[in-house]
Amino acid sequence: MSKSQGTPGASRQHHNPLPRRDYVPTGQFPKSQRLRKRAEFQRVQNEGRVVKTAHLVVVLDAASSGDCSARLGITASRKVGNAVLRNRAKRVVRSAFRATRELWPPGIDVVIIVRRFESEMTTPELARELVAVRDHIGRRARQCQAETSPREPTC
Repeated sequence: MSKSQGTPGASRQHHNPLPRRDYVPTGQFPKSQRLRKRAEFQRVQNEGRVVKTAHLVVVLDAASSGDCSARLGITASRKVGNAVLRNRAKRVVRSAFRATRELWPPGIDVVIIVRRFESEMTTPELARELVAVRDHIGRRARQCQAETSPREPTC
């Protein structure tokens, strides 16, 4: 194949044009930072504190385990769109969570429910939306941590 026909990967740029202040995700997203069981999602949604944004509902609750890092679970119903759009929404939410790690205090479980998602939405836009409600997130997280019983391990 010649360059004019388009070799695989030739048109892709491997540099990142966005500086860190534009909320570029860093690091990985290991299993220890994810909510994985239905019971965990239900516990957070039933007992947690809610913060709403234009596109998301963020539900926060104190972690039931002794894990010190914030854990994330994402829900996107069929109301959001087809499977392709739901998966894209979840991928962008995960990236925004990683890009805004400083918002999420240790020992908190977070469930993000996608209410609306436009296909053109990017990680920095969603991260800015989360940063805009930083004070609400911090207040709700402190309330959740204050309500935990003294028996449960805290970080």
